[in-house]
Amino acid sequence: MGGLTTAAELAHAGQSVLVLEAHVYPGGCAGTFYHQGYRFDAGATLAGGFAPGAPLDWIATRYGIHWPMKPAAAVMQVHLSDGSVVTRWADPAAWQAERVRAFGVEAEHFWRWQEEQADRLWSLAMRGLPWPPQSPGDLLALAERGGGWLLEQIESMGMNAVADLGLDALRPVAARLGNASPRLREYVDGQLLIAAQATSEDVIGLYGAAALDLPRRGVGHLAGGMGVLAEGMVDAIQKMGGKVLYRHPVKRVRRDGSDWRVQIEGRRVEFSGRQLVMNLPPANAARLLEANTPATLLKRREIPPDGWGAFVVYAGVDGQVFSDTAALHQQILVGQPFSEGNSVFVSVSPAWDGSRAPAGQRALTISTHTRLASWWQLQGADLPAYEARRDSLQDTLLLAAERAFPGLRDGLQLALPGTPVTFARFTRREQGWVGGFPQTSLFRAWGPRLGRGLWLVGDSIFPGQSVPAVALGGVRIAQQVLAAAGGRPKEDWYDNHYLVDPA
Repeated sequence: MGGLTTAAELAHAGQSVLVLEAHVYPGGCAGTFYHQGYRFDAGATLAGGFAPGAPLDWIATRYGIHWPMKPAAAVMQVHLSDGSVVTRWADPAAWQAERVRAFGVEAEHFWRWQEEQADRLWSLAMRGLPWPPQSPGDLLALAERGGGWLLEQIESMGMNAVADLGLDALRPVAARLGNASPRLREYVDGQLLIAAQATSEDVIGLYGAAALDLPRRGVGHLAGGMGVLAEGMVDAIQKMGGKVLYRHPVKRVRRDGSDWRVQIEGRRVEFSGRQLVMNLPPANAARLLEANTPATLLKRREIPPDGWGAFVVYAGVDGQVFSDTAALHQQILVGQPFSEGNSVFVSVSPAWDGSRAPAGQRALTISTHTRLASWWQLQGADLPAYEARRDSLQDTLLLAAERAFPGLRDGLQLALPGTPVTFARFTRREQGWVGGFPQTSLFRAWGPRLGRGLWLVGDSIFPGQSVPAVALGGVRIAQQVLAAAGGRPKEDWYDNHYLVDPA
């Protein structure tokens, strides 16, 4: 979605745009694939950002896209390790009543802080903040847009509150939890892991407040699955004059004078352009650039030690297992640490969406965070042990999912396990690393400019990892590409954004 949004914004500005997609369908880790009558969401399964003024709503309006989305009243249910269940309602009043029931009125100070900071942070992100700055122009834009935002905060909150905002840029979410109950801390940690790739002791306060806010930004269910988002982007790009080519995996990228030349695997064909945007993790970009890899990328191309992979079970299940009243997204927290089956996220296709599964059945994506190294070590040195671990973890996930949907294993029609090795094969992401950098510092995010006419977009780039955040980053980066190339957009997108208070 980061690359497609970049392409759409460039096409919207009248530029000549070509998108090269390695796979047979768009979307990457936010795509939907077909198997034996089911349409499974490959990675990302929660579609958010549809509230008025939120990123996907803004993008749909700008490019004339009409996604077949139905809003979710119950965004998700979280099953805590003590057996209690917390329902994350979309309605603000219902959510406040639920959290008071679950965590007590004494926790309301935390939720007020979270919602207020999130509103401020989304407002700042929607201004196209060039973070981290990489040029004098970036510094000027940062001063203009960030400075205007800061003055607004001073006027509305006062200097003391703004100073507190600055502290939240340096301290973790845990500093705001204080003496919170174990139940609240567990809920927050579970949510942060899936939204920011770390827990409250490590996720910085500002990012954590925004990450916890995704349900307030408009969550919905898409007819056809998550991949419909990418398909809509492709249609928009083509209508605006851009081209999208599938089955075009890139083998090598090289500099040729003022152009970048792109060689395709298995084909005697090259494409060239003045500006090249790579929708890849840093390690993949370095591998394609070879001798043309910029020094800054060479120094930082390794996958971070705390980077995550995903273990996923794609399951087909008898529809009678599911209650019509249950939320279609479920998080099951088993215990610490929240990985390797101790935190499981389940997404179920809607009963009303007959395109996702054979009649009377439902398509599920069940996932957990997993460390990368052990999978690759086993796959290379002990294949039977790799397969045994894969099968064992699949059983663990299915058992956890039964806490949300009793009888699930009895109703199982199909189960396809996927490890980081699987993700590397199908998404081409180095070692199957997904989710981007854990958001433990504002300075962990990469700047998009790698070199002259060379750019990076995706979950390694600010503002981060969710589908709306990656898409928002794509629009921002397209504007920076236009400025560097001397092209003029039809208008500055950050001067035409609009935000509506979710309350």
